[in-house]
Amino acid sequence: MLSDTLTNGLQAYGIGEKMRALRLRKKMGLVELGQHTGLSPALLSKIERGRMFPTLPTLLRVALVFSVGLDYFFGGGQRRPALAVVRAADRVSLPNRAGARQPAYRFECLDYPVTERLLNAYFVQFEAAGSENAEPHQHDGAEIVFVISGTLAVTVGADEHVLHEGDSIYFDPSPVHNYRRVGKKTCTAVVVTTA
Repeated sequence: MLSDTLTNGLQAYGIGEKMRALRLRKKMGLVELGQHTGLSPALLSKIERGRMFPTLPTLLRVALVFSVGLDYFFGGGQRRPALAVVRAADRVSLPNRAGARQPAYRFECLDYPVTERLLNAYFVQFEAAGSENAEPHQHDGAEIVFVISGTLAVTVGADEHVLHEGDSIYFDPSPVHNYRRVGKKTCTAVVVTTA
């Protein structure tokens, strides 16, 4: 049990409120956030309502899902220019769907330490045939995909666009869309979306 001093000090950061705002901005429910973090929806709800304070590892799991740094939750409102260097060795590779045995693709966030960013950038490796199919998804904003190696089919609505090494596509991601590796060659790309 925390002392009143510690409780008041932690409440001043508004961690639960900030977490809830991130979740709602992404139009994500507690169950979906639980699937991505491996945490129970009940625990996440308690954190959001200020009934309990998360440990740093728990908070980091949430931060990684929303591509923010821990400083997002503890910042005192000071605005600093956005700048982050993300070393290749520090990136975490995540499957496109939490718990997938053979994910359709794995992605690494290229900008996770930056808080309040205007876009999200990912390095993506599309897996071989036989992997689970990528879930069709949609979101607001804009998206661009640049193929580094291999061949990638990007389906937007009913139209499929095949991209080869060096090709790119910019599109409105509000229609349902998904990605599929074509051929046996390794396929990698950079995917950028607006936040």
